[in-house]
Amino acid sequence: MKKILVLIMCAMLVVGSLAGCSSNEPADKGTSQPSEPSGSGDSEVIKIGVFEPMTGANAAGGEMTVEGIELANKKVSEVLGKKVELVIVDNKSEKVEAANAASKLIDQDKVVAIIGSYGSSLSMSAGDIVKNAEVPAVGCSPTNPLVTLNNDYYFRVCFIDPFQGTVMANYAFNDLGAKTAVIIQDVQNDYSVGLSNYFTQAFKDLTGDDNSILTTTSYNAGDQDFTAQLTSVKSLNPDVIFAPGNYGESALLIKQARDLGIDAEFLGGDTWESPEFLSIGGDAVEGAAFSSHFTSEAPVNNVSEEFLNEYQAEFGQNANAFAALGYDAYMVIIDAIERADSADSNAIRDALAETEGFVGATGTITLDENGDAVKSAVINQVKDAQFIYLTTVEPY
Repeated sequence: MKKILVLIMCAMLVVGSLAGCSSNEPADKGTSQPSEPSGSGDSEVIKIGVFEPMTGANAAGGEMTVEGIELANKKVSEVLGKKVELVIVDNKSEKVEAANAASKLIDQDKVVAIIGSYGSSLSMSAGDIVKNAEVPAVGCSPTNPLVTLNNDYYFRVCFIDPFQGTVMANYAFNDLGAKTAVIIQDVQNDYSVGLSNYFTQAFKDLTGDDNSILTTTSYNAGDQDFTAQLTSVKSLNPDVIFAPGNYGESALLIKQARDLGIDAEFLGGDTWESPEFLSIGGDAVEGAAFSSHFTSEAPVNNVSEEFLNEYQAEFGQNANAFAALGYDAYMVIIDAIERADSADSNAIRDALAETEGFVGATGTITLDENGDAVKSAVINQVKDAQFIYLTTVEPY
């Protein structure tokens, strides 16, 4: 009898020890054990993260981008027989928040890929995070070359600033006959500084005159008064003023320039394509021209036409470039998942790197060795309080 009791007690101890091994306590002190590895796509839902500025200085651009992403998700809501779920996080137009948003999407939400962000600086803030976690990211409109440089996990569906700067320098020289220019840049904005540098070099090459850029003057993000910069610019009487920056500051700058009697042509970059640029600038921004990725006036293929019709039906207005880029970023990821036949993040990354001849709403997208899209640009102009299409510029 005693032997039986001993055996029973031993059995109870064994069961107890096994139960202890299956507890929820982490194996290593201070570290969490996720139920599912990040980027595995093993569940019945495939999560794609989105970090865009839904509040703050870049909110309008972020909101337009998300509209395109959500429209694409509505059209293609399943891949590999699984539902695709968007996880959208507001990066609040701030670099630290952008990094936090990317970390959250990877560590907490377990996304297999990420879309974002409007604003090159915000995208760069997430660069090391996606690289170290080996979760691919696809930017919609961050045009600074540094976004993808030396980062095998960052891609984009937009052209980059060297091309954009050259496009606008060519437009100034060839179409406007400009021989002199002034640069007014947001010194705190990587996008603005980078694009200004590329325009400067291209314009000097075109004119053959190192003195054709009369001056480069700067302001800080959030500034409201540009009187000092514009007063010095007025005395130089340039043919054109290249002033890439956020739509808000840019519109105010042009408005104050007109009030001071400056009549030079104003040129900018793709960030100007926002309704707020028109509402803030009013009559002052009439004639302002800028490079962009897309125009609803000149659909480049059948996908463009379908997208325009779908966007009009969903939102009751014409689509803008940022919505189109958001749409394309989502579709490029879905295409990569299908070609990889896997929702594993590294498999998706490898498929993204091989993207060639993808027909999107903004044109045919081929990703080069840096993960940058090789594609055409368009030039738009403000006329009668609307953005009108001027011309298309090819990358070669």
